[in-house]
Amino acid sequence: MSRLSPLAIHPHASSKEPILAWTAVTVIALSLLTLVTLLQRNLDLRIDAHAAKIEELAQLPRGEHLKPALLGYHHLGADVVWLRLLQVVGKKTNTAGEYEWLYHALDVVTTLDPQYAYAYYVGGVVLTNYANRVDLSNRLLEKGHRENPGEWNLPFLLGYNHYFILGNAPKGAVYIAQAARTAGAPDFLPGLATRMHAEAGNPDVALQFLEALWKENPDLVVREKLETRAKEVIIERDLRLLEQAIGLYQKKYHASPKALTELVSTGYLSRIPEEPFGGSYELNTQTGQVTSSTHPTRLKVFRLDLENAS
Repeated sequence: MSRLSPLAIHPHASSKEPILAWTAVTVIALSLLTLVTLLQRNLDLRIDAHAAKIEELAQLPRGEHLKPALLGYHHLGADVVWLRLLQVVGKKTNTAGEYEWLYHALDVVTTLDPQYAYAYYVGGVVLTNYANRVDLSNRLLEKGHRENPGEWNLPFLLGYNHYFILGNAPKGAVYIAQAARTAGAPDFLPGLATRMHAEAGNPDVALQFLEALWKENPDLVVREKLETRAKEVIIERDLRLLEQAIGLYQKKYHASPKALTELVSTGYLSRIPEEPFGGSYELNTQTGQVTSSTHPTRLKVFRLDLENAS
């Protein structure tokens, strides 16, 4: 829909209607001129241009107040503020206080145009990685996620913030799972969500999530990958079950079992789980640790791997 449609003049309008329309155009033009002037004022008079830009952002009125004044041209207003804001985002010398105003400007942009998904994304990244303000990043991303439920990268960044920055693995996994279920999400997201669930101590939840994805996805190749990932989660679930039984055995006998079968003979397990890839579970009698013969590395999200991939 054209952004000019609120000002379209009907061909059979009365003689007064064009006058009213031109009056509206004049008001809008003045509003936009005021906004641009607000962003530009005093810039040429200041020695520190960067500080001037920050002050301009700080003096922006709230988006809720600015939007009605633009009389339907709020998208254009968002573009003007965004272009000005980019000149600040590109600097790496902003202080913590300046980032408060950066968040304010981003909030104005996304209030004028709630579907400005890229502004949410850039703001979320900058506020977390440059400003160390994950609280402001989450506030902006949550707003974006509400307004743009079809954008997978917004819940992805929320998942990253909660999982890696705030250390809340369960909540991070929930957001990554939401991102993975969004149309257009990259293929690696389901696997990442599964690993996060597993590390958070919820392999059963991860299995339920994979089952839901499997049912909803008709692609046979994707289904095969999901089945493989589910088997990896089953290994993690089995290893934790075995470790729990070994811990109870050690508590009673003050020693590790000589073989996993002792866990069955002593009543701590009804049976040894079958390794889903056709291998076996192996016990290190010296350390009491259990591993899978086919997957010796535990299912875990490694921070270093994610950083290298980004």
